[in-house]
Amino acid sequence: MANPSAHLLGAYLKDCRARLDPASLGFSSARRRTPGLRREEVAQRANISATWYTWLEQGRGGAPSAQVLHRIAESLLMTEPEREHLFMLAFGHPPEVVYSAPDGVTPRLQRVLDTLALSPAFIKTATWDVLAWNAAAAAVFTDYSLLPVGQRNILRLMFCNPRAQARQADWNAVARFIVAAFRADATRAGAASEVTRLAEELCTLSAEFAALWRDNDVRLQGEGTKRLRHDPHGIIELEYSNFAVDGRLDLSMIVYNPVTAADADRVRAVIEDASRLKPALSVGPVTAGKASVITLQD
Repeated sequence: MANPSAHLLGAYLKDCRARLDPASLGFSSARRRTPGLRREEVAQRANISATWYTWLEQGRGGAPSAQVLHRIAESLLMTEPEREHLFMLAFGHPPEVVYSAPDGVTPRLQRVLDTLALSPAFIKTATWDVLAWNAAAAAVFTDYSLLPVGQRNILRLMFCNPRAQARQADWNAVARFIVAAFRADATRAGAASEVTRLAEELCTLSAEFAALWRDNDVRLQGEGTKRLRHDPHGIIELEYSNFAVDGRLDLSMIVYNPVTAADADRVRAVIEDASRLKPALSVGPVTAGKASVITLQD
């Protein structure tokens, strides 16, 4: 019985090579009956057998290895979404994630943050570095612009910054939760080496972190409630939701909304206090690039 997935894979590979310009890749464009690269040219670029690649497109080449499929994807100049689709067709799962630390967000994402006037919000990496934030987050949490880039990390603030610790109305519960959620986020994004370096450093700086890290607890950061002390305004209770940035497993956006109208008034008062001290509250840095779509993370 024919394997439907094998034929879908072959048809997708054929369509991808048909979209490429042979001349731009160093091949002659003369005497071609069909557009795009020939099968033997794809095989040459991927350093594989032309006969085997032909069989693969025809649905009878057998299952390729992940390494070979990566080479084929590179030879066909596939984008990351195209590469993921290729692996889903071949194996039923996306390729193994290789973490690459991002250096900023798009202006469009920053504008999304900035529209949330009374809702502190920020975008964090898989290793929980705060990459972008809005004015409400700068006032209610901390003004990340005043910190060196390497110190804009949620775990560093939670375990190594006495002021950030004092603001947590439920520090013990929050600390346990964020260590467990951090472990899950970073592992999912393929950032094992980055996690090891950060965890080893924090274990030397904080006995509390070291104890929690040894527990090996894992949790997902979806939705919840956070309580912060802000003298003289009292306790501010915020509901948070965690959103994924579509196509970016390494980024997520967390939005905190005041639970009650009284909490919203307190947030407004804290923002006004901060504005008087610093006329233009800083927001996170942005980098030019293709716009991203925000989707709710399950």
